[in-house]
Amino acid sequence: MDLGQPQAASGNGQTGSAPGSGAVTASVLGSDGWPVPEAVLTLIDSGGAQVARAQGDGKGSVLASGLAAGAYTAIITAIGHEPVARTTLVHEGATANLGGVEVRRIGGADLPAPGLWRIDPVHSSIQVTAKHLGLSSIHGRFNEFSGEVRIGAPIEQSLVEARINARTIDTGNTMRDDHLRTEDFLNVDRFPEIAFRSTGLRPRGGDKWDLQGELTMLGVTKPVLLDTRFDGVGPDQWGGTRASASAVAQLRRDDFAVRFSQSLASGIAAVGMTLRVQIDIQAVLEDG
Repeated sequence: MDLGQPQAASGNGQTGSAPGSGAVTASVLGSDGWPVPEAVLTLIDSGGAQVARAQGDGKGSVLASGLAAGAYTAIITAIGHEPVARTTLVHEGATANLGGVEVRRIGGADLPAPGLWRIDPVHSSIQVTAKHLGLSSIHGRFNEFSGEVRIGAPIEQSLVEARINARTIDTGNTMRDDHLRTEDFLNVDRFPEIAFRSTGLRPRGGDKWDLQGELTMLGVTKPVLLDTRFDGVGPDQWGGTRASASAVAQLRRDDFAVRFSQSLASGIAAVGMTLRVQIDIQAVLEDG
């Protein structure tokens, strides 16, 4: 069975059996949650015959129509990604929606080689989200940070260190950012740096890892757990080798002596006590 480039097909995506009025659709996503453009959806009927093949658009959406009612195996392929198969049932005149289908990049499961990997701040981000008035979320980021990852052998012996310039908090509002730098929040004149050092790395299966560590902010050091996802290793256009990962952590402001407690008459806090931290990094192999 050839699962290469899409074959020429009629406007309804049909390549084999007599046309019907059913359809199958999907949204194809990479492991990082971004759409994978121009993915290919191939439909195999219960007899093992290929009955349709359609190519998706630039936003990751793909639709194969003109299908007779029945059970099908849907195979999603995309250049540079591992194929994914799903089973689905198509009813006459209806569209079976596979929803978001995640495809993993080929080689994405390869772990980074032992050695020193330097975080590239230009292609990385540290974002913080807090609730405002219990209604909406305020998003901010730190514009200056640095760090390194020392991959061990075995990988569970790896060490991650990061340093954040607290003065570079940026929520897109100058007045708010100036307030965040005061003693009410980050107190950057006294504590200009936020630091993280890992204390353990544990696999959870697949590309999921638990990264344990200690976060130091405002002179207080507390244990934190980062829900981490490893996104793979690959070459860059400058001849180097890069690894990518993302992580999420939940922090309590009062754990780090951030006690700003202004609230409404109803008792709702002006700024929520829980912070959500989203980290996306690329690291470059410096010394293998």
